[in-house]
Amino acid sequence: MSDNAVDPVQRAFLGVDKSVLNHRWVARLDQAGQNRAMAIAQKHGIPDLIARVLAGRGVSVEEALEFLQPSIRSLMPDPSVLTDCAKAAERLVAAIRHGEKVAIFGDYDVDGAASSALMFRFLHHFGLRAEIYIPDRIFEGYGPNPTAINQLIDQGANLIVTVDCGSTSHDALVAAADRKIDVVVIDHHQVTHDLPVCHALVNPNREDDLSGQGHLCAAGVVFLVLVATLRRLREIGHKGILGLDLLKWLDLVALATVCDVVPLKGLNRAYVVKGLVAARHQGNAGLAALFRKAGLAGPVTPYHFGFLIGPRINAGGRIGDAALGSRLLTLEDAAEAEDIAGQLDALNRDRQTMEAAMLAEAEAEALAEYGNGEGASVIVTAREKWHPGIVGLIAARLKERFRRPAFAIAFDPNGRGTGSGRSINGFDMGRMVRAAVEEGLLLKGGGHAMAAGLTVERAKLGSLRSFFEERAGKTVASLVANETLKIDGAIGASGATTDLIDKLEAAGPYGSGHSQPVFAVPAHRVRDVRTVGEKHVKVTLEGMDGARLDGIAFRSADTPLGSLLLSARGAAVHVAGTIGAEHYQGTRRIQIRISDASPTI
Repeated sequence: MSDNAVDPVQRAFLGVDKSVLNHRWVARLDQAGQNRAMAIAQKHGIPDLIARVLAGRGVSVEEALEFLQPSIRSLMPDPSVLTDCAKAAERLVAAIRHGEKVAIFGDYDVDGAASSALMFRFLHHFGLRAEIYIPDRIFEGYGPNPTAINQLIDQGANLIVTVDCGSTSHDALVAAADRKIDVVVIDHHQVTHDLPVCHALVNPNREDDLSGQGHLCAAGVVFLVLVATLRRLREIGHKGILGLDLLKWLDLVALATVCDVVPLKGLNRAYVVKGLVAARHQGNAGLAALFRKAGLAGPVTPYHFGFLIGPRINAGGRIGDAALGSRLLTLEDAAEAEDIAGQLDALNRDRQTMEAAMLAEAEAEALAEYGNGEGASVIVTAREKWHPGIVGLIAARLKERFRRPAFAIAFDPNGRGTGSGRSINGFDMGRMVRAAVEEGLLLKGGGHAMAAGLTVERAKLGSLRSFFEERAGKTVASLVANETLKIDGAIGASGATTDLIDKLEAAGPYGSGHSQPVFAVPAHRVRDVRTVGEKHVKVTLEGMDGARLDGIAFRSADTPLGSLLLSARGAAVHVAGTIGAEHYQGTRRIQIRISDASPTI
């Protein structure tokens, strides 16, 4: 390339150097990526646009066909490669052979509920008395605690299996060991070399695990342990394995994988693809009841798991009975499932009402404290009487609105605040929170790059804000000033066909580590535009050939994006977003979910 040549990756896509959301649009593929996309298309006869999507997500020419047809058989490792997996399987086999009572201790989120239900269903198949215990988010916090462990033992538990928790629960596991009760920990959270006392710790993220499966959620790890257990039962000739098909429970694994936002690569991708097939058969009475409550139209997709089912299961853990979700997923009785699904649906509506009120207060505080966020590096909002189970959702909304790292903190009457934060790409929030703990500004705190939790005294809130600002200022300012939106390709209204959507879905599922393709729709006229529902902006775009495409920009009516669209009736605009199919009253319609826009130049 000559000194005067323009790097195609750096050239603004459609000339959009600064969109209405201050993004610079750039092509996702560099020259090497474009060459790879061309090779994928030519070698395998894959449409150019799909080849670009695959190449943009790191799929090689050789992997392309297998990638489009992932299988559990080819992507699942031998479970024994997970440290302690064989040991855990042997202990479960012993419990099955001796008819022991097993207590399953799970987390209060979707992954914990699905993991608990998966283990319960397996043990129940063999006639074991199994009990699920989910701690209360507010009063017990995350993971096993000595009081709960002793209670389970007092109630007759011979074995305790923790799922989606337990890797750092030293005191609780010592309490079990003191009473000579084995604990099998099945988890996926980060853990140091300081391991808890337990019979087996199956966690692909422990330092001595070389399985390469650290991207799995807890339910994904539980499934591997059950595969190992079933194999061992088959080796000893246990008759109870007859009629047991683990694959029919992949709907639970897929649900957890999507909702826990783990990378959709390798085995995770196969879990979701095959789990969606299982979910569409609606063999799980609890999931089927939730689908009905959510008004599901069309086949189950990752979107339905993440945005319709997950929030309803989580609602129990956030503001109600944390055990409702796991119980629902274990049920065979349709009537009982309908009842619990109704309770979770009602809790979710309550959660939405509470969230809307809290968000209005948080946005008002943020605007008063920071203006439009222009001068702020980190948004920190705090109130008494906020529900601590919802602050994470508020932080996520604030991050979306102000495009800055954001925290929401709920203070109790004693001046002790429980908060949650969400970050933007490129800024490690967990590291900043841990530094605040070391500075003595927080009672406790931790997390990872994109999310964190903290506990703070009200008297130190001002100092904490100053610390965050000093710590994050330059980095966040640079990230915000140089925000880009990566575009997979351009498409017109006439090209947005159901055939294209089918091929895009085959290249999915999309999520963490396998991002939803973003397409630009260039210079289409806004034929119609209006506000619908909860501040959503709905548009009809029209190409020069007269072809039309429906679009929607969620929660955007009072944002710059919504303002541009609402004022553009009759004018041509560039829009960018994700394209998919919406099912409504038996029909399948193509729609673009608009994430950004720009006036034509």
